Amino acid sequence: QLTIREHAKPVHAVAFSRCGKWVASKSNDNTFKICSADTGEVKCTLTSHSSKRNRRAFSADGKRVVSASGELVKVWNCETGAEVCTLTGHSWGVNSVAISADGKRV
Repeated sequence: QLTIREHAKPVHAVAFSRCGKWVASKSNDNTFKICSADTGEVKCTLTSHSSKRNRRAFSADGKRVVSASGELVKVWNCETGAEVCTLTGHSWGVNSVAISADGKRV
């Protein structure tokens, strides 16, 4: 059993990385947390997405997570929480995200 108690408001989305190392949780407090799937320890808190509607996908190796909120898509480093890049130019809200199996394309 895994319990993550770090959010200030209810969690409305959770995703596990394919490698089994990470859990991503998105809350109504507009934070997106990356936690250890083994311990529940929060590795990093991502706060730049303000929309409550958020999509996320992990790379196959668990090193990166992609998140989309509104018209923004961001790629993050799971270990450090550093933003790797932001993809802009979408005219409408992004409804889903995915990373290719080799991790080279979003």
